[in-house]
Amino acid sequence: MQPGIPRPTFIAAILVGMTALTLCGLLLPALWYEVFHRRDAGYLLLALSGVGVVLALYSRLLWLNLMRRPARGHRFGLAAIALVCWAMPLLGTDHGWGNALLVPAGLIAVVLPVREATAVTAAAAVLTPVYAVLLGLPALTVLFEVTGIPLASFSGYVTVWLFHVVQELREARAELARSAVGEERLRFARDLHDVLGHSLQAVALRAEVAERFLERDDGRVRKELTEIQTMARDAVRDVREVVRGYRATSLGTELDGMSAVLRAAGMRCDRPEVPPALPAHVHEPLGRVAREAATNVLRHSSATWCEISVAADAENVRVEIVNDGAARRASGDAGSGLAGLAERITAAGGEFAAGPGGDGTFRVAATVPAVPAPAGEEA
Repeated sequence: MQPGIPRPTFIAAILVGMTALTLCGLLLPALWYEVFHRRDAGYLLLALSGVGVVLALYSRLLWLNLMRRPARGHRFGLAAIALVCWAMPLLGTDHGWGNALLVPAGLIAVVLPVREATAVTAAAAVLTPVYAVLLGLPALTVLFEVTGIPLASFSGYVTVWLFHVVQELREARAELARSAVGEERLRFARDLHDVLGHSLQAVALRAEVAERFLERDDGRVRKELTEIQTMARDAVRDVREVVRGYRATSLGTELDGMSAVLRAAGMRCDRPEVPPALPAHVHEPLGRVAREAATNVLRHSSATWCEISVAADAENVRVEIVNDGAARRASGDAGSGLAGLAERITAAGGEFAAGPGGDGTFRVAATVPAVPAPAGEEA
């Protein structure tokens, strides 16, 4: 199952926290020695100050670059971290402070452009082991510095790069949702134009004819006014059909479009099997359910999969749409269109239900009678 995409600030906070824990793993063993073994107030104050400065400044620089807020001043921050870390081994080379030499490497490719970061990493991979040898650090520590600095620099670069990729994917998903809504608006606008354009033009022409005969042929004027009334009533009926989706609604087409849009947004959504020869009256209300459910999944959740099922028997036709986005939906945000769907399905004599399933899923289900109720019996 594909993972959800949390908010960028949440991911960045996790990355900064994990990085801080990694730094603690490098620096706290030596700090432990200062607290419980050496017990020298001067050395302890220097150690605490150095570790605090490194953790705070490192976390700050990483956060700002994850949030795409780089600045030239960050170079000075990186230099300050390197200076403190190179000074820490002077507290005692045999107490674990040699690990501090590796700390600045993780920020090189985060703060600096790629070309500069490559050159600085190469220089650090040479100078740091030489400095470690001059300090008299163990050979194993020196070897660790040689291999660890390029790996730490590359790891920092990949971490920030992957974070930005995830952020761009989230933005692309939001753009797909907006595009889906925009396409639906364009479709409605085209249908409305096709319906009203011809009708209003015909009404205008009839009105002009009636105006020309106003003073000399009352019978012709009455005839034209009657035609205008008929055209106006037809236009009103056509507009109602467009608004209700009667003109071109097909349940199979709507479900195909829904599954295609959700797959384009990165969700797993298989094309549903639609029973053949469905009653004509079920296409409009159930097709509207499919459109609204797709919009809600894209706009109000972070679902990774969506399952659509259609069942029909002699009495009812049922559509059920389930996704795993309930746990990540905003509290109380169920989509304002669901209330309108409930009214329409009820008016068609059916039943409608929508809500979380209790297992992290959100379910929308609509049932419409296979035989339409007489007009006088509709709710």
